[in-house]
Amino acid sequence: MKLFRLKRLFNAKSNRCFDVAIDHGFFNEYEFLSGIENLGKAVATLVEAAPDAIQLTIGQAPLLQSIPGRHKPSLVLRTDVANVYGKELPRALFSRMIENPVEQALRMDAACVVVNLFRIPNEPEVSDQCIQNILKIKPECDRYGMPLMIEPLVFQANAGAGGYMVDGDPRKIIPLVRQAVELGADIIKADPTDDVTVYHKVVEIAGGVPVLVRGGGKAPDTEILERTEALVGQGAAGIVYGRNVIQHQNPAGMTKALMAIVHDGVGAGEAAKFLN
Repeated sequence: MKLFRLKRLFNAKSNRCFDVAIDHGFFNEYEFLSGIENLGKAVATLVEAAPDAIQLTIGQAPLLQSIPGRHKPSLVLRTDVANVYGKELPRALFSRMIENPVEQALRMDAACVVVNLFRIPNEPEVSDQCIQNILKIKPECDRYGMPLMIEPLVFQANAGAGGYMVDGDPRKIIPLVRQAVELGADIIKADPTDDVTVYHKVVEIAGGVPVLVRGGGKAPDTEILERTEALVGQGAAGIVYGRNVIQHQNPAGMTKALMAIVHDGVGAGEAAKFLN
């Protein structure tokens, strides 16, 4: 059954996946809401642009799943909520999973569930909570045939980075990706490395588990397109981008540009024509 759902995620032509993440409202950060203030409108725009999947929370998944017809993106259901993204962090950090996550995903007809695996400087308790979440959800995913996407996410120190900033050091990303694989991931959603030319090492350490690359913070169009082209060339099985799509002045155009790179193998320069 996992294979059946995975086939709903990965494009038949390229065997890659483009998942647009718009689950940011789950995390109680004002800045994360830019572009998704009206989430119903955002979902409708993306559905028309037709990425392979849209990543949503249990509270907002009906916006996608209630759209009529067979031809719409698959649902990737976010199953955990955390308070680790602010510029000023609270006294106690947490990562909590929704109750009965796989059953809720099945009721929503999701193709996949996603859960975080944080590495935050000097916050081992949060890593422990993430591992406990994964240990809890993994047997349920196996029992019901639900693919499990694990998101290894390496943070920079909050004091130095001034808020949520990923760390692109491959020496930190690679072991966390491997830990996610060891914990039973069916799909990895991982940070890009600062040096994109070494990303094949992240793909290699995953041992055949497909690696989708996170988009991270908002970046210029040329940077996003060129980086995506390079990552696909390094063996990435796709991308999971959020703010670089939904906060773009032309979200549908950016979706089509990225799909052209991921699925059609076009270069960044040619893909940029979809932004006009």
